Amino acid sequence: MHFLKNGLSLAAVMLAVLQLAACSQEEVSGAELADGAAAGGDIETVYLRTCYSCHNSGVGGAPRTGDTAAWAPRLEKGMDTLVANAINGYRAMPPRGLCFDCSEEDFARLIKLMAGEGASTPSG
Repeated sequence: MHFLKNGLSLAAVMLAVLQLAACSQEEVSGAELADGAAAGGDIETVYLRTCYSCHNSGVGGAPRTGDTAAWAPRLEKGMDTLVANAINGYRAMPPRGLCFDCSEEDFARLIKLMAGEGASTPSG
C-alpha cells in the first residue's frame, strides 16, 4: 500500500513536469534580448511565442486567456504585484514566464492582453 501511494505521488509529479515542459519558448538571439520582447512590436506575437501554451489551456492552474472571472481577483492585487509574480515566478509558472526578453512593460501588456483588457484575444 505504501509503495502504491508513493508511486501515485511520483506519477503526479512527473505529470506536472511534463505539463510544464509543454510551456516553452523558442530560442532567442542575443540581439533580440537586447531589444526587449516587443520592442514596440506586436504583443500578440510575443504572447503566442511565450504565454499561449499554458494560458490558452490553463495548464498547471494558469488563468486562461480571456477568462475575465479568473483574472479579476488577480487584477485586484495590482499590476505591480502581477508583474513581479511574472518576473519571479509564481506557483507552477517559472520565472519570467519563459519570456526572458520581456521588459516589465511587456509583462504588463501581456497581462492586460490575457486578462481581456488589451488587444483582441489571440486564438493561436
